This record gives sequence, C-alpha cells and structure tokens, in this order.
Amino acid sequence: MRARRASTVLGCGLLALALGLPTGGVASADDTPAQGALPPLTLVTLTGAGTAAGRADAEELLARQDAVLAAVGADQPVYRWTTALNGFAARLTDAQLAALDDQETVASFEADTVRPLAGRTSLATVRGAVASPRLRGGAGVVIGVVDSGIAPESPALADVPGLGADPEDFAGACAEGDGWAADDCTRKVVGARWYVEGFGTDRIRSSESLSPLDVLGHGTQVSSVAAGNAGVSVRVDGRPAGRFGGVAPQARIASYKACWGAPDPSDDGCSTADVVSAVDAAVADGVDVLTLALAGGDRLDTLQVALLGAAEADVVVMGAAGNAGASAYASHAGPWVTTVGAAVGRMSRGRVTLPGGRSWTGGGRPGDVRGRAVLAQDAAAPGASRRAAAECRADALDARKVADRIVVCRRGGIGRIDKSESVARAGGRAMVLVNRGPGAVSADFHSVPTVHLSAADGRTFSRWVARHPDDRLQMSRVLGDPGTRRTAPWSAAGDPRGATLKPDAVADGDAVLGALPESTGRSWGVFSGSSAATAHASGLAALLLGRHDDWSAARVRSLVVTSGRPIRGSSVLEQGSGALPGRAPTAHLAFDVSPRAWRRALRTRSLARLNTTSLLLSARQSRAVRTVTNVSSRPEYFSVTARGFASHRVRVQPLAVRLAPGESADFTVTVSGPTGPGVLDDGVLVWLGARGGVTRVPVALTR
Repeated sequence: MRARRASTVLGCGLLALALGLPTGGVASADDTPAQGALPPLTLVTLTGAGTAAGRADAEELLARQDAVLAAVGADQPVYRWTTALNGFAARLTDAQLAALDDQETVASFEADTVRPLAGRTSLATVRGAVASPRLRGGAGVVIGVVDSGIAPESPALADVPGLGADPEDFAGACAEGDGWAADDCTRKVVGARWYVEGFGTDRIRSSESLSPLDVLGHGTQVSSVAAGNAGVSVRVDGRPAGRFGGVAPQARIASYKACWGAPDPSDDGCSTADVVSAVDAAVADGVDVLTLALAGGDRLDTLQVALLGAAEADVVVMGAAGNAGASAYASHAGPWVTTVGAAVGRMSRGRVTLPGGRSWTGGGRPGDVRGRAVLAQDAAAPGASRRAAAECRADALDARKVADRIVVCRRGGIGRIDKSESVARAGGRAMVLVNRGPGAVSADFHSVPTVHLSAADGRTFSRWVARHPDDRLQMSRVLGDPGTRRTAPWSAAGDPRGATLKPDAVADGDAVLGALPESTGRSWGVFSGSSAATAHASGLAALLLGRHDDWSAARVRSLVVTSGRPIRGSSVLEQGSGALPGRAPTAHLAFDVSPRAWRRALRTRSLARLNTTSLLLSARQSRAVRTVTNVSSRPEYFSVTARGFASHRVRVQPLAVRLAPGESADFTVTVSGPTGPGVLDDGVLVWLGARGGVTRVPVALTR
C-alpha cells in the first residue's frame, strides 16, 4: 500500500563486525554426510542487494548466482533469493564448501538449522482472554505471518463484511496443496505460500499438510491475535466465553508456512532456509508488516540479512525476543527489527464488596452480580461429604441451599472450571473461588460469574460469609488497568554489550487467547511466549498504517515502540520501553530513519549515531544525539525529563521544543557518573506533548 524503498546490501562479514556478532561459518567435518546421503543444505549470501533495492533486476542476480554455482561445480539450488537478499540454498559437498572461500562475490555461507517457535499452545484450559471492543482498524494493510500456516475455516479469519478497503499493492499468490485450494484465499486471507524443502518432507508428522494449512495451530493463533475479525463469539467446551477480536480486525493476512510439525513434538520447528524463502517471497509480494514468531538466533546470519532487506524495502519487521530466559540474549540484534519480549500478570480482575464497603480483589470477569453468599461446605447434598461440597465437586451441592446464591468454593480436588459448572448445575448465581494455600489467582472462563481470591483474602472473606449468611454482597468487574504486569522470567533479555538495546518493548505473552484449526479438536486455545507478544505488536503497527498509509516503516516502528509503559522492577534490558498498549499509540513524536541509513551506519560503524528509539551507551560513549519529528497536523509543544537513573546524571538539551507539523529538532543526551566493571544503570527519557501524547525512550548505561 506504500512505495517501497531500499538500499545497497553489504556482505555479512562487514555487518557482523559493525554489530559485534559472529557470522555463519563453514560446515565442520562432523557435518559430512554418510555415503549415499544427500549433502546438508547450505545457505549462501552473495554481495549486492536484492531487487527490492532497485539496484539490479532478477535476471542479473540469477546470473551472478549461476556463476558461483558453476565455479564450485554445484547443481541447481533448492531455493533462490532475489528480493530481500541475493543468495541461494544448495546442497554442497565439503569440497564445494571449500571452493566458496575463493569466490569474491560470496559474502557468507552457513549450514541450515531448525529454529523453534517462540510460543507454546495449550488446549487444556482457556484463561486470561480479554474480549476486544475494537470493531475497526488496519483496513488495507497486509500482515505477513511467517509461521506454521493458517486455518481459513476459523471465524476469526473468515471473509466477513466490514473489512474495509482492499490492499492496493499486494501481489501475493495462493499456492495450492494438500487440503488447500486456490479459493481458500479470500478478502481476509489474501495470500498463502508454503516452504518445506529445508525442513524435509521426510521429517514431518503424518498429520501435517503439505500446503499452507495449519496443523500445529501456532500460525493461526498468531494471525488471529494480530488481525482476527471483531466480535467473534467464543465457545469453550460448549459454553459461551465472550467475544474475540484481534488487535487490527480489518487488516488482511498473508500466510507463509515455513514451520512444521515432526513426529516428536520436541523436533517441531522452522528451517532457516524455509524461513528466508518465506521472507523473500513476502517482501516480493508487498506485505506491509512482517511478523516472525520464532527464535531469531544470536548472530547476524542469513535470516537477519533478509530481514534487513525487508526493512530497507519499507516493511515493518517484528520479531520475537525468544523464550530462553537467562540462557540466551534476545533475538534479532539488528536495529532494523522491532524485537518484542513477553510480559505476564495482566488479567481481568473482579471485586467482591460487602455492604459496608469493604472489598477484596482477585482474578475474574464477573460483571455486576448482587446476592447472598453461602459457604459450599454448608451446602452439602445428601450423602456428600463436607470436603466434597467445599471443593464444589460434581453433584456434591444441595440445590435447595445453593439456588440463587453466590457460592464460596475452595480450590483443589477438581479443576477450577469444573467447580463453576457444579455451581451452575445446582442453580447457583455466582462463585467466589478461594485458594487454600500459596498460589496464583486466575481469570478463567467459568459457567457462572466468578471472582478468584488469594488464600489470605479468601479466609477473611469466608469468615465474614459464615457470620452473615443473610447479608447481600456485590460482585463487579474491576475497570482500568487489570492486574500487575511484570516481565516474564523466561523472556530473553538484551545483551548489555550489544550495539543496540534489545528487546525494544514487551507485550502480553501469557495465556493469550487465539483461534485454532478445527483439526486440533478445539476452535480456541491459549498460547504463551514472545510469539503472542509479537503478534500484538504487529497488530498495533497495522492500526497505525491503516490510518497513515504514507508513513514509513521506521516511523511506524518508532511510534509503536515508544508507546511502551515501564514495568516496575524490570530493567530496560528486560523490557525495552515497557509494555505496549492495547490500542493504537497516540503520541505525535517520531524517530525517523531513512531506509538507506541502516547500511550506511553499518559501513561506517556509527550505529550509535543512528536515530533509534533507544540508547545503549558504554563507558566510551557519554553523549548521544537523536532527532524527533512532529508527525501530527498541528503545531505542538513538547518537553522532556530523564527518570529512573540511580547512579548517573543524565542531562537532555534542549528540555523543550515547539515543532510545526513535519518539523524536526535534535536533542542531546549527556551522561556523567561512575564507570567500571559491572556498573549498570538505566532509566527512560519521557517526552510529553501538550496534546497529551507520551513518548518513552529507554536508556541503558553499561559503564
């Protein structure tokens, strides 16, 4: 939907030097295939840009590739890439690999690997889902999802009225395959392709489909969170569970299946060769946003070069930080990718209020319920024990004592949802679920309105109910920001010695509701991981592009990232700018970066001078300059403060600017304070707009 812009491509070796990262290397002797077996797949990147840069056409790039293949005596490659990068994937012997070293046009080469998905799907319980009131947003925008495919039968991804304007410049195809016909693509799912040669058809599970059809469910969940239709009814185990909507419900999805299920689920994953092929195709097709919910690796490899080409083609690139926790740094170290980590602890909350105003808050989505309460153990059915009744087990409650009451059930014995079903069968109006010991509270989808209390609150509340059986109390949903967020302990943090601050931000990544293929046995499920968070960020980007189709990818990424809200107790290397909002950012300050600037900065090793939305300063860097631009249609006054720094003085000049629409201004950040091994300080620069917008710039000082 926008003009594509790109720049020249450098070799991987120079890129790695600029980022301080290792490049891909030659396969070792241990990788030599057994006699009669096919050689392993090798990914080869040539110097020079792909066609997206406008510096060469496809025929010229193919001729260069043919020259390299002929020089090393190789057969036709498995894949060729000409858009996001110039390269190919081929099966090469050790002798051919050695010959590559003599080819001046070869920038780098590496062995193909299988990467895990950055998310985990659960079919057991749906909890933590939040209905979306948004009915519009993202019209005309195409989100390219590189994942495990898509399930077009889901109502969240159906061709429905109200999708708004069709994409103008998208030119993707609908590749047929097992269980997938050309007419499975619609106005909602506008493109579908699949890539399996790297993973291997001999390694996939029998239930897999050699087509864009999703079997694992992960790709469908990611697609639905980013752009699922609005107002879709959710039913779980035959019970209504509210309504669902994606972040950008009018956006379109283009699915690129490059992740596959293996006979052993621990072997599921995505071949790098397949993923790079998907990225190359997505850029050629003209997607506006590209999301990858898979581990990005800890080095500048072929995939990162392909994503650089996508960013230079003016595509908003979103990548998952990964779920390795402290064992690995956040993926996608390059500043051209928005790396998204995961936050947990955000859930719907409910409140129980007594006649005098005293109240307790816990997990839940109860609505507005008023009535008398009864302790479940005091309402045991004939023949049932008090313990069975207290745990609200099936058929353990006396309907005569429970009817139209708010029933207080103890946790344990059976599932939480099963307890509310027992209350419903006995005629109870609502349930208060209380923990018996240490443990989290939840916001499950229950058969009756429910509030889940902690053990301490539950004991106090239960004592009140025992003393006041005839008093009426109220249950209500807590409005405002639900729950207390924290950075997920398993969400990968950034490298303090890296060239750029990662992750860029975090978003909800715990028990996120998404659509599932019917083949899984359920239409809905929850998934956790930085993949869910990345899907959310991709939807936010689509919302902005739907409103401003002339904005560059860098501008969109800037406004998304700087809208984060800091999470207390987490460093910026864990959360970036903080937790992303649930709606489109409203601030008017942006950090613009020319598509040509990425390579220029890498070539001159001046990444610190790039106009990024964060700062990572070492002891050698006490000063940095950034440029902000007013992207609104009206003049506005902006002021800035530095917050959160514990041991350093951070000064910003100027402290305020007045900018006309489209006008820019530089500001300088100067740092003074202790230096030495292990010294780490962080904080945030907060720009406040006179019209209410907030722009947060995270700063990490690794002194």
